[in-house]
Amino acid sequence: MENSKEINALIKLLDDPDQEVFAHVEKRLIEYGTQVIDYLENQWEHSLDTLLQERIENIVHKIQFNSVKEDLNLWYQSGAFDLLQGALAINRYQYPDLDEQKIIIQIEDIKREIWLGLQYEMSSIEKIKLINHVFYNVYGFSGNTKNHHDPQNSYISQVLESKKGNQISLAIIYSTLAQKLDIPVYGVNLPQHFILGYIDESKRDEQEFGVLFYINAFNKGAIFGKHDVDQFLRQLNLEPLPGFYAPCSNVEIIRRIIRNLISAYENLGSTEKVEELKQLQEILNSDNL
Repeated sequence: MENSKEINALIKLLDDPDQEVFAHVEKRLIEYGTQVIDYLENQWEHSLDTLLQERIENIVHKIQFNSVKEDLNLWYQSGAFDLLQGALAINRYQYPDLDEQKIIIQIEDIKREIWLGLQYEMSSIEKIKLINHVFYNVYGFSGNTKNHHDPQNSYISQVLESKKGNQISLAIIYSTLAQKLDIPVYGVNLPQHFILGYIDESKRDEQEFGVLFYINAFNKGAIFGKHDVDQFLRQLNLEPLPGFYAPCSNVEIIRRIIRNLISAYENLGSTEKVEELKQLQEILNSDNL
């Protein structure tokens, strides 16, 4: 690489005691972006200086965080069409080195298993019962009731690994599987709970946007109707606004993941993570769309 000489020269200055020199070096390395990470990690491995190692870790984190911000912004500005891509951008915040192809393959494997059981004449309820059987019984996914506030519940790679998640992460995987099989299941942004709606595409412009019934991904795919949503809202003393019954946008879903993570890290006292996640929140709150 033509820049490797400058990069190596900058890395040699990273342990400079002069704060001004270090600040300049750090800024220059961050400007290079992800291409310097291998150089920095190599230096970290060959160093016994804890201050230098700490400085390298901080720079690598800043570069990776900038990369997450760029990815999320690009996803948002491009129309946020692929929900899974939005969830992967958030996953990169905690797991920047993860092989994302592994996640795609895991989801494809579950999809194939469902596809093998699909029959043309199945009713919408039968299709959901098939997804439920494969997702919960064969693959063993379930709601994480013991550790509900654990931030890991919001990272899709961890949910696929542990088979446990919160309402929203399970709903993202569930609706992604359904949509890949042309089964019209979309997220519904209910307060204090996140559910899914099975949509009759021909009735999208009507009341409730053509939702035939609702699905609770957190509770083994339990199927329920509009009156159950009414009752839930009454228990919360909330007015039954149309948005509580209708499919929501992918951006709203990713916003909600970020809110969950902020809340989880506030509980853990991780103030730096809270501040960074608020920056991600800002990206999705900008009015460029």
